[in-house]
Amino acid sequence: MKSSSIESNGRDSLEQLKTKLQQGDTIIGIIGLGYVGLPLAVEFAKKFKVIGFDVDRHAISTLDSGRSHILDVPDKDIADILNISFFPTYEPEKLSECDFFIICVPTPLRRDKIPDLSYIVSSCRTISSILRNEQFVILESTTYPGTTEEVVIPLLEESGLKAGKEFGVAYSPERIDPGNKDHPVREVPKVVGGINKECGIIAESLYETIIESVIRVSDTKTAESVKMVENIFRNVNIALANEMALIFERMGINTWEVIDAASTKPYGFMPFYPGPGIGGHCIPLDPYYMSYKAKKYGLIPRFIENSGEINEFMQMHVVNLVEQGLNKSGRTIRGSKISIFGLAYKKNINDTRESPSIPIIAELLRTGAELQLHDPFVRSIDINSTMITANKSMQEPLSGTDCALFLTDHDLYRSQESLDMMKKFNPPVVIDCKNIFRENVGRIYIGLGKANNK
Repeated sequence: MKSSSIESNGRDSLEQLKTKLQQGDTIIGIIGLGYVGLPLAVEFAKKFKVIGFDVDRHAISTLDSGRSHILDVPDKDIADILNISFFPTYEPEKLSECDFFIICVPTPLRRDKIPDLSYIVSSCRTISSILRNEQFVILESTTYPGTTEEVVIPLLEESGLKAGKEFGVAYSPERIDPGNKDHPVREVPKVVGGINKECGIIAESLYETIIESVIRVSDTKTAESVKMVENIFRNVNIALANEMALIFERMGINTWEVIDAASTKPYGFMPFYPGPGIGGHCIPLDPYYMSYKAKKYGLIPRFIENSGEINEFMQMHVVNLVEQGLNKSGRTIRGSKISIFGLAYKKNINDTRESPSIPIIAELLRTGAELQLHDPFVRSIDINSTMITANKSMQEPLSGTDCALFLTDHDLYRSQESLDMMKKFNPPVVIDCKNIFRENVGRIYIGLGKANNK
């Protein structure tokens, strides 16, 4: 009799939540206001009251002043909703009035490549301390299949409430692509999976209020797996492009020309390009999240792990190209002045998370190079707990350099202004890792994945 009563109350709680959502009288709590959480908060704030929580007090202070700390979110978007429908805070107790909690915190790797779920754990404990009937928790942070069931739910049930009955739980993989203005949040299809059918329907209903297309899958494990497949697909194909680049360099073949020509096939091929390594909050990490989980089932995912190793090796390959170029000019890395252009992990953004520039810079410093840095979007970068400031213009790093190393293909570096400056200073060595220069520049030009003979 008691069990039946609990189940009935649970269904009533979730039904009341669905009714509240339909009436538009819903408060959304976004936990983590970074590259994923802030754009999502802005979109939800167009329809609902949103409380944005982050432990970074500087970020909250910036938002409180009406400014954005995320390049993809303009200051005007924050100013238009601040203290009207969007309320940023670092005080967790202010989340207690929320109906939905959406967790958008980082999921980095430890040094030993083991998933670090500490931010998810901390967020769940914060929610558990204020959790009540008729609330709903959605995890968006990228993680291995099973995290929602094995980590999130037990922490939330420390509140004394039962998941799926007295509060709802779902998983929805984030699909934010920093710097991509062609695909705003509302236009990117959203995948959701609940811990039961009813939770899946409620999560689907929530996201349908702001996103044009929502795809509901059978459960949270499936939704978590979708994210793994999306990013491991990219990681593996980038690794293939990188391995082909290493082969084609030796053969005197231009990898970029080969891939561009292959792309003319109207079916069965999708272009991926080589580079100095991969970065960002997902692609470099997800293979290791999946590998970690696969090994729990007694499987060694060799294909996945090999792709990660190839992409990581490209960082050292870049250092080898620098050494090769300097040797051709009669110099060594030690004591050479090397200018590095591009610190962000991809073009036209200020995001340096997992950027391949970080280990490359660290290795060049360890080898004794004198470095100057430039990036039009990044003012400084942390190298082994030391902040290094970037120059504001390209001119100073190019003046008197022994080697110009291009790691990120920002639009600025492809501009005629940049090309004119390169011709003016004519660096002794140019290492081009992103096919920025379609014509040779510098006295010695080496392009990653190119014939490298000049």
